[in-house]
Amino acid sequence: MTDFKSIQQKWQKKWQAAKIFEVERDLRNKKFYCLEMFPYPSAVFLHMGHVRNYTIGDIIARFKRMQGYNVLYPMGYDSFGLPAENAAKKEGIHPRTYTEQAIAKIMAYQKELGNSYDWSRVIATHDPRYYQWNQFLFLKLLEKGLVYRKKSPVNWCPKDNSVLADEEVIQGRCWRHEDTPVEKKELEQWFMKTTAYADELLKDIDTLQWSDRIKQLQKNWIGKSEGTLITFPIKGSKNTLQVFTTRPDTVFGVTFVTVSPKHKLIPELLKKNTSAFENLAKAIQSEEEKEKDGVFLGSSVINPFTGEEVPVFAANFVVAEYGTGAVMGVPAHDKRDFDFAKKYNLNIKTVITPKDNPTFQVIDAAYVDDGILVNSEEFSQLDNKHAIQKISAFAEKKKFGKKTIQYKLRDWLFSRQRYWGTPIPIVYCEKCGVVPVSYKNLPILLPEKVDFTKGGNPLATATTWVSTKCPSCKGAAKRETDTMGTFVDSSWYYLRYCSPHNAKEPFDRKAIDYWMPVDQYVGGIEHAVGHLLYARFITKALRDLGMLNINEPFTSLFNQGIVYKDGHKMSKSFGNVVYQTDISDKYGIDTARVFLMFVAAPDSDMEWSDNGVEGSFRLLQKISRIAELPFAKPTEIDEHKRHSTIRQYTALLNQFKFNTAIIALMQYAEYLTEHPTRNGYEDLLKILSPFAPHTAEELWHTIGNKTFVSVEKWPVADKKKILPEIEQVLAFAETTKGDIHEIQKLAKLEKVSNVTLIIASDWKYGFMKKFKVLIEKERDIGKLIKSLVDKEHGAEISKLVPMLVKNPGKVPLVVLTRKEEIEALESFRLSLEKEFCCCVSIEHEEKSTEAKARNALPLKPAIILA
Repeated sequence: MTDFKSIQQKWQKKWQAAKIFEVERDLRNKKFYCLEMFPYPSAVFLHMGHVRNYTIGDIIARFKRMQGYNVLYPMGYDSFGLPAENAAKKEGIHPRTYTEQAIAKIMAYQKELGNSYDWSRVIATHDPRYYQWNQFLFLKLLEKGLVYRKKSPVNWCPKDNSVLADEEVIQGRCWRHEDTPVEKKELEQWFMKTTAYADELLKDIDTLQWSDRIKQLQKNWIGKSEGTLITFPIKGSKNTLQVFTTRPDTVFGVTFVTVSPKHKLIPELLKKNTSAFENLAKAIQSEEEKEKDGVFLGSSVINPFTGEEVPVFAANFVVAEYGTGAVMGVPAHDKRDFDFAKKYNLNIKTVITPKDNPTFQVIDAAYVDDGILVNSEEFSQLDNKHAIQKISAFAEKKKFGKKTIQYKLRDWLFSRQRYWGTPIPIVYCEKCGVVPVSYKNLPILLPEKVDFTKGGNPLATATTWVSTKCPSCKGAAKRETDTMGTFVDSSWYYLRYCSPHNAKEPFDRKAIDYWMPVDQYVGGIEHAVGHLLYARFITKALRDLGMLNINEPFTSLFNQGIVYKDGHKMSKSFGNVVYQTDISDKYGIDTARVFLMFVAAPDSDMEWSDNGVEGSFRLLQKISRIAELPFAKPTEIDEHKRHSTIRQYTALLNQFKFNTAIIALMQYAEYLTEHPTRNGYEDLLKILSPFAPHTAEELWHTIGNKTFVSVEKWPVADKKKILPEIEQVLAFAETTKGDIHEIQKLAKLEKVSNVTLIIASDWKYGFMKKFKVLIEKERDIGKLIKSLVDKEHGAEISKLVPMLVKNPGKVPLVVLTRKEEIEALESFRLSLEKEFCCCVSIEHEEKSTEAKARNALPLKPAIILA
């Protein structure tokens, strides 16, 4: 038996020595760029959730490499970030020490997986040779007007003492700390102008081969809304309040207006209830979901369509950064507004009714369906959808409104108050103001000595580093002490892999033009509106800087499912982790790879099963034992089975149906156990190789090959050798085997000593061929009998026709001759005898004395068990 564990290191060393996974230097061959989202280097072992993700990518890379592609399949580490900084505070070690120890650990575990990474291209984002190009790109984007600094209300995590981007706030809490509500603070921060690309980011989503779920998440986050901007005069003031609405058809039903507590006009609008307003504003510092609360500000605005005064409320559900920070209150036709109006005893005015009920009035619930306008002056009786355009045009004509487009997407806040990140290449000079560092002075290196004990931003404690000279006037200046968030690092790392050792520029244009875009990206859905959105933005921005000629970074995206155990996501916090070494030490890592791909489709969640692992181990054992069998000369059936398996298996891998592919692999291994041929076994090892590379490599050499199976050519199916009639024979064998099992079960026979297969009379084969032709055109039983009946077998045909019409499954797809059926039975008789440990005999219906003999049909022999 093959010792699967012992062969791992053997082949990993041989692969590394031969450098078989390093990409070809000739950039003219057809390429395939396969990439997994690079990991944060944790110091813990890899568990089966990690192994599953990396195995998916490796299968794709190995498959494409064997198909003849020049495959770029790199690995690197997202090594900046808060966990290392927190470890430094907790354990008293430098973040660099923590990070580099963790990288060494995770790299060792990854290499033990046997993945076919090009390890010559490893990058780590904390390496100055990488982050100097973060600074370079910052300056380029600054020059382009896509980076800017402003004071803004920001998301603040009190546990990390750092700013969070909107995408890092999940249901009002920090993405890293589910128990920590996010607060709001006003700070000077650095932003990238993602909104400049909002429309293109939205439009190009439909060009991507991504899941519908990911696409919709991005569309929702960008949040394009076509609507109307309406100007409401503030009573007693020269100022006006602008309101954005997508439902101008309801404007005659406005009975109040709500504004964000952060709205710029609050100082003017707030005339009473100051204490209640301050409590409301304080409460929204945490973005947790709350009951919809509001405070009347003591001011009114004038509805420009009706001239009516309506009260202005500050409300906790109005976001300052979306639209204008002010919202029309139409309680008759919006559920939230209806609840708000009921809570604060505000008017409810019906302006849309169902088409068949023009006297309808909103009383108990908001009416949110389409209908006909009422109480809307000259627009009454219009269909509300049609009225949207009419009312918007009217507002534009009267100059108190205009059509506009708003986006939910906000600019990317990327500065962080922490040490372990890329220093922002900016200095502050009392004379010159905000001054960018010169390109020639990059990289701005992180100082080695900072104090992690004082609280706040540790980088600010490096006083010698902070004090510098102004690049412009050479006078005294101070460095920016914020660093870049880690999403900056991951927004372009896929470009660096194309030329990772380039010391003169972030990436070589010739290499980028060849390798990009990434053909297959693999990673979790949790990055749908963070990393993926930023990477798309950066790609488009670099294109406009003339550094790229592509519009999107990732052509195809595959999201792997989650691994569960005992009903919970596999996680150290749940105490349900199965580590990589738990399996590899006992069975070899190939067993884990096969099981993780077999138990569920790779994009589906899966439950870990120790029993399932045992089954995958037995499969590899079975495949290894075939190498010990004497190989026979392949028959026509052997060649059919080989080529049909290759065709099916290749199609399944192209569709990422890895679990179904393994079933096909198991079936072919089962076939070769009984019909071993050398070319069949070699092809079995080739198609096994992406899933169990060490096992395949060992067995490939066991049978005398000297090359690496990992880089052998993928087998190609010969259509001429895939014959329908042979497929029918193979199906016939499986059906017959299944029928015997079923009869044994019904007869409650624990052991069978003899199986008799009774072949149908010769006339039934001619009858069945005619029936198959006629049934395609005629379903009337009487007419079929009339066309098929003959003098000798009329009675039997009259019984057969209705039965076959009712049970079309008894009609074979391909009707063999009687002689061919007998030959087929003879070909798998030994297999049946082995299956049932008994004698199998074949009889003819006309010579049989068994009453059941007359039930025999073509490819459906009568079966007698004894």
